[in-house]
Amino acid sequence: MIQTPALEFRPILPEILLCTFAIVGMLYEAFARRPDPVPHLAIATVGILAAVVSASALWHWTGSPYVMGDTVAVDKFSVVARFVLLGAALVGCLYYAHYGSRDPGSFRGEFYPLTLFATAGMTLIAAANDLIVIFLASEAAMKYLLLGAFSSAFFLYGIAMAYGAATSTKIVGVAAPGIVQALAGQTGSRALALLAMALLVVGFGFKVSAAPFHMWTPDVYQGAPTPVVAFMGAATKVAAFFALIRVFDVGLQPLTWDWTPVLYALAVVSIVVGSVLAIAQRDVKRLLAYSSIAHAGFILTGLTAANSTGIRAAMFYLVAYAAVTLGAFGIVMLVSARGEEQTSLDAYAGLARRSPGLAALMTVFLLSLAGIPPTAGFIAKVTVFSAAIGAGNWPLAVIGVVASVVAAYFYLRVIVYMYMREPAEGIESDEGAMPRIAAGVLAAGIVVLGVFPGILTGVLEPASIVRW
Repeated sequence: MIQTPALEFRPILPEILLCTFAIVGMLYEAFARRPDPVPHLAIATVGILAAVVSASALWHWTGSPYVMGDTVAVDKFSVVARFVLLGAALVGCLYYAHYGSRDPGSFRGEFYPLTLFATAGMTLIAAANDLIVIFLASEAAMKYLLLGAFSSAFFLYGIAMAYGAATSTKIVGVAAPGIVQALAGQTGSRALALLAMALLVVGFGFKVSAAPFHMWTPDVYQGAPTPVVAFMGAATKVAAFFALIRVFDVGLQPLTWDWTPVLYALAVVSIVVGSVLAIAQRDVKRLLAYSSIAHAGFILTGLTAANSTGIRAAMFYLVAYAAVTLGAFGIVMLVSARGEEQTSLDAYAGLARRSPGLAALMTVFLLSLAGIPPTAGFIAKVTVFSAAIGAGNWPLAVIGVVASVVAAYFYLRVIVYMYMREPAEGIESDEGAMPRIAAGVLAAGIVVLGVFPGILTGVLEPASIVRW
């Protein structure tokens, strides 16, 4: 007799709702004579808000911490990830509604179902307690960015080696021992476990766009429509890092002394490569792409402290980074007006005179990316550097501080263009209200978290304790 696991669907209700509303959107697109952006946006918004409500109900979950045959974890850690990812999806949908309305010929109704499907995959990544589930959810969520089969091959080989080492792909096992129990009890093969660790690092390195696995990032950021980049740039990094934390800080926790130096090296390379190469960029979207590589290094800096302090620092950084990325690309979309042609630095010359509001919002986002107070970016960098120093990795913190000073140059250069250059002729900014409101709310949140970080740290403290 084949024993089937007890199925508890409430912990995956957010994903079920997202997929359901995505299907509704697909049916509307298929059968409506003239699909309209408003119904598409309404369907997606209702689906996202329903997922938010169902996810919030899991904060006080009292059932088993692992459901669906121990493949899905139910904890505050995954709930926080869902909130951030669903927020990113909502902002992305709002951006695209405006993006399509200003140029009806470029509107594609399938964006909304694809966004909901991608979000469902990302939220499942953060809650997955099985390497195979992470792989399947990752494919659903990230093929939209064409990360390619190359990183997937490494990840799959890593799963195979992990199974060889522990005879299980579950990170934590309840009905039967999982990876962490096998490694902690030294019942598995350490050699295969180390090989699995190396391959999984490569797979995750591609997904979080950490150097030297960053090659796809600048081209994708520059070539994709700005609303898509806003959503994927924020959401994919959040989902991938939450999965990385669960795999390494929980599943591979017995190998902490082995994988910490690897993350240390990745952090150094990412920070240096991202900060240095961003200096030469004249396209703002490519500049933000290289900036994202450096920020991946800063997040990894916090994770070199393999404890709840490091996890909490990384989570705070991810929340702040997601908000800044969504806001900054919202401004990029408005400055570029129609199409994707006005994304060079010259398009920002004199922006403070043409549109003082957009310039002020962009200034907040750039200052946060640079880690200048009183923004959330400053608090985020302080927390990851403090976590690294607390773990004895002070040289890494020093490298991060020096790189932050270097990076401030190219962020401040954009501000100089906005406030101290004459406006270029023939360049007009978009006056859309919806993206402005969304960007304004994000900017306000960044400043509030920079002044009162306890609002968020109080929520992240219980969520950062991910145990087995």
